[in-house]
Amino acid sequence: MEFSFLTQGYVPEYRRKDNPNAEHEVLIEDYDLCLAADEAGFKYVWLSEHHFLDEYSHISANDAFLGSLARTTKRTHLGSGIYNPLPKVNHPAKVAERVAMMDHLTEGRFEFGTGRGAGSLEVTGFHDEMQQSDVSETKAIWEETIGEFAKMFTQDTYDGFEGKYWSMPPRKILPKPYGGTHPAMWYAAGNPSSFEMAGRKGLGVLGFSLDKLEVTEKAVEIYKKAVANAEPVGCFINDNLLVASGITFLSEDRDEARRNALGEQINYHFSQVFRYHDTFPRPEGFPVWPDVMPAVDAAALDGLIQIGAAQVGDPDEVLEQVKRWEATGCDNFMVMRGTKTKEQCLDMIRLMGEHIIPKLDKDPVHRTTRFRTEAAAA
Repeated sequence: MEFSFLTQGYVPEYRRKDNPNAEHEVLIEDYDLCLAADEAGFKYVWLSEHHFLDEYSHISANDAFLGSLARTTKRTHLGSGIYNPLPKVNHPAKVAERVAMMDHLTEGRFEFGTGRGAGSLEVTGFHDEMQQSDVSETKAIWEETIGEFAKMFTQDTYDGFEGKYWSMPPRKILPKPYGGTHPAMWYAAGNPSSFEMAGRKGLGVLGFSLDKLEVTEKAVEIYKKAVANAEPVGCFINDNLLVASGITFLSEDRDEARRNALGEQINYHFSQVFRYHDTFPRPEGFPVWPDVMPAVDAAALDGLIQIGAAQVGDPDEVLEQVKRWEATGCDNFMVMRGTKTKEQCLDMIRLMGEHIIPKLDKDPVHRTTRFRTEAAAA
């Protein structure tokens, strides 16, 4: 199992209080954390793309962030988690150009993740003709678009496109990706039908909604069955299911890790998730923003650890907790900055690199590099 790190520019109101520089501080801290993840041995670093989501995510131009990391990281693959290729957000041709440029700047270390936006606030900011109930139409727009990227990457002159939602005449799309084929392609999936669809299309899955072990086991089964018979929309199949863990607190001392988890307002962050991801099923009784769920106490934290939704403790404890995810059959385990302070996150990254990653990821070659190398040689 491989390991990823993601950050998204979380700038909660309680951090901004009496600090006009809070947003700037978070963005610079996030950059430093990505460098630390590279040094610690995380194979992948991902940057989100969100728009208009105050507090929850202030990284809207992740291409700028990733471009800077391209020349300051050494080994980690850099991923768009996601680039939004819906034409009213980012024209597909411009997305293809950004992907190829990132591929050159990283010398083949780029991962091309796509998705459709977090919820109705984000989607309708660009698609102002849509109502909240119409947001699901973005799936049709994405499906119309995703198959065009391999053509843009490989055709000397792209044939052009005439579709329901966008069109463009034939043009040379430059530059072309680095090294004979394009980066591995991923999709941010949130439900069983999306896992199956991504598998059929030969896309890796960014599983941001896989917060329970039993849910992930079913998702792995669905995805692996579909990807085994994939008709890839790219030049090769990216057989990869990534699980994103929202709560990871790791310290040398287990009691310190638990104190940090209980003191960093997990409840506020959870409430932010449902504030904006209004297409996610809302747990029964979960408060509607601006009401916030009650603070997580020790018993609730133990419950989250039990179902796999949190990894909290000293290195030995967290290793055993992460092994349960490995047992689901997932290919990649992602930890996030989330609510952690910079110092807490640096500790987590360092300890993951010293005690957990070497025990569970013994392959020096990135899984996506193997897929890409095989495709280039074919």
